[in-house]
Amino acid sequence: MGANPALRPGGPRLLRAINERALLERLRDGAASRAELARVTGLSKPTVSQALTNLARAGLVRETGRRTGERGRSAVLYEADPTAGYVAGIDVGRSWIRLAIADLAGTVVARRDARNPARSAGAVVRLVAEQAHATVADAGLAWDAVVHAVVGSPGVLDPATGGLRYAPNLPGWSRPHLVDLLREALTPSLELDNDANLAALGEAAFGRGVGVGTFAYLTIGTGVGMGVVVDGALYRGAHGAAGEVGFLPLAADGLGAAVAGGRAKRRGPAEEAAAAGGVVRTAREMGMTGRLTAERIFAAAHAGDALAIATVEREAERLAVVVAAVGAILDPELVVLGGGVGGNADLLLPPLERRVAELTPLRPAVVESALGQDGVVLGAIATALGTARDLVFAQRAGDGHAAA
Repeated sequence: MGANPALRPGGPRLLRAINERALLERLRDGAASRAELARVTGLSKPTVSQALTNLARAGLVRETGRRTGERGRSAVLYEADPTAGYVAGIDVGRSWIRLAIADLAGTVVARRDARNPARSAGAVVRLVAEQAHATVADAGLAWDAVVHAVVGSPGVLDPATGGLRYAPNLPGWSRPHLVDLLREALTPSLELDNDANLAALGEAAFGRGVGVGTFAYLTIGTGVGMGVVVDGALYRGAHGAAGEVGFLPLAADGLGAAVAGGRAKRRGPAEEAAAAGGVVRTAREMGMTGRLTAERIFAAAHAGDALAIATVEREAERLAVVVAAVGAILDPELVVLGGGVGGNADLLLPPLERRVAELTPLRPAVVESALGQDGVVLGAIATALGTARDLVFAQRAGDGHAAA
């Protein structure tokens, strides 16, 4: 049987889909009238009218008012309907799971943070699913309104196994077929990505990286990681591990670290030295006592405790080595600090910048994240929107069935 003539290049259904998609993309930039759409796209007014009728019938476009302040009959304005579908952005961390639901315009309609007490991959997946469904219910939506989900977590996805490498802080998270487990629990249309990569994309879309071509997002918390944006696009490297700076050979004293037995550790040297656990070990070496956490140490430093301040300065010096290495390799315009530890930029930046100046003439600007703990979630939403819009169009209008 031959191909459907309607779907051949130049066929009527294909041309209709192309025209509808062009109008829909234009309407995502703002409301417009039929005449304005015809002028911008070069389509005839009857073609525009028919396409708008099809898109409205499919629930992808809606009337949003009339153009005022003009002579004659005021024109009807149309906009892309942001409620045609929703996306889920999920940040899975060792201590917290953060979630947000957004419409197709990227407007967050529900947000939730939950402690993560789970100690196995299965328990984490169940908790994520429970919290995701609760967040959707908070927005007054049914779960099937979610078209696409993006999940961020530490580690690098292994396409061969469907699990994550380099994620020691999440017990069992490297188990095979993790992505399949998440899709079964949430939605078949789901992506899993590195949390630092998503945070970098969040900064590019909504934060410090807006309008910046090349920058690095350095996250320091339970672990250490980095997302790299080069010429406006995320850089992943040959095996998806670009930005795994936790494996830089940085010892506790800031010098090169030997790796026992010549084999890579599950946690890299820089992560051992500079992540939250390293901050606590340094504080004890400095003489601090009691039940210590990185959060309490930074709080004490803010309050003027001399030992805590010395601990923070040592942490800043270690991070300076990472920033110097990043500056030499990437030459970024910015290095953005984020994460639970990196969010203390008011304490970290002065000693960090002094040490970078001592180490290298290649000194990128270092700034605090504008998005705080929401960076991964917002990056997940920004990533999810393109896929969700494509899916909604294909399901509702792309094949021309909506006009049948």
